[in-house]
Amino acid sequence: MEQSKNNLKIVTEKKNNARVILPNMLTLIGVCIGLSSIRFALDGKFEFAIIAIILAAIIDGLDGRIARLIKGTSKVGKELDSLTDMISFGVAPAFIMYFWKLNTLGRFGWLLCLIYVICVALRLARFNVNTGQIPTWRDNFFEGVPSPAGGILVLTPLIFSMTSFDLVKVNFEIIVPIFFIVTSLLLISKFPTYSFKKIVIQRKTTIFLLFGIVLFFGLVLVYPFNVISISAIVYLLMLPISFIHYQKLKKQNEGHNSRDEDDDLEDIL
Repeated sequence: MEQSKNNLKIVTEKKNNARVILPNMLTLIGVCIGLSSIRFALDGKFEFAIIAIILAAIIDGLDGRIARLIKGTSKVGKELDSLTDMISFGVAPAFIMYFWKLNTLGRFGWLLCLIYVICVALRLARFNVNTGQIPTWRDNFFEGVPSPAGGILVLTPLIFSMTSFDLVKVNFEIIVPIFFIVTSLLLISKFPTYSFKKIVIQRKTTIFLLFGIVLFFGLVLVYPFNVISISAIVYLLMLPISFIHYQKLKKQNEGHNSRDEDDDLEDIL
């Protein structure tokens, strides 16, 4: 009897290890893609560098969901995911933009890169501290802009320069530093942004959602940089909407929520 229990325990542990491998493999693939984007930027292939960051963002959105779906979450996976985000959405976008435009600004351009990467590190550290708390309505929001969104936002001027929007003339030497400063502040701020983790879709609207997803990715394949630029602008326009929605939910739950206010969280930011 005891031997049977031990055998069952060994089989269960093997199954759990197999479940953990898949999401961690996806995370490591994301690291490789993020680092490859720097190589593309060094070679002046900024189109491929942008595509690599977008792929890394898609993988980042999938690995955690797959881990939860197959019950393969682990502490190693959590830490590995943060390190991947630091490389793919912190270091890589900073290098890409430095090779493209910020190097023309001299030391100030390098300072902007350092500030942005530090803000990504602080953002990820705060996220790790705040995870694992009691589930509440606040789980529908992030505190500040998440690192994948921040990585794409700082690349927006470069992406825009590759679009067919010729009617708009942009001074990138001014716009790029502005994007770096604003994005860095949004990363470490407590500005509420939608997390899209708990979206409830009615069954009768599922087919329309699937059609919308297919249409979006079809447009990305045909007009990649145009669609990504528009998506970044739409995301920025959603920020005030998420803030208003957060404040509305906060008032509704003030009398029923036992969780401390944002200023009483464990982090120092």
